[in-house]
Amino acid sequence: MEQLWELFIGFFRASNLAFGGGPAIIPLIKTEVVNNGWMSIGEFSEGLAIASSLPGPIAALLAGFVGYRVFGWLGVLAALLGALALTSILVIVLTDFLMRNSNSPILKGALTGVRPLVVVLVAKTAFDMGVNSFSSIWSWVIAGLALICLQKFKLHPGIVICLSMVFGLIVFQ
Repeated sequence: MEQLWELFIGFFRASNLAFGGGPAIIPLIKTEVVNNGWMSIGEFSEGLAIASSLPGPIAALLAGFVGYRVFGWLGVLAALLGALALTSILVIVLTDFLMRNSNSPILKGALTGVRPLVVVLVAKTAFDMGVNSFSSIWSWVIAGLALICLQKFKLHPGIVICLSMVFGLIVFQ
């Protein structure tokens, strides 16, 4: 029962400290998951890869993945409630306030101050995961091709994910 509570609190903390949308929550979840010993960085990287290939919000997908790995279906419920409960309530309650004050210099200043932090958090997580993800020359080939597809050819990320999965099936099978 204590582990379910820890899952709830870990995802509650990550979810309610994340600013900047989906990618901003990844470093916070990674910290909770790795620091609590629920998964290694390599296992988390695999989970993130799986979650990123599925449709839906990354926080909910990671909560489901981690919760199931740690404590089965009850873990899924605890992690999802932690990740989504308060956030859902706050969105409902704060939407009106934010819309009425969207031109406030105080609100604009606070949000502008958070943006660089979000970029640093995402970059640090990408670096940490990259250390484990680039284990062979083929990993570098996939990353390079993905970057070219996204930047030069402007392919939709969903298409690039599918292509990477097919490439991975062929090369790593």
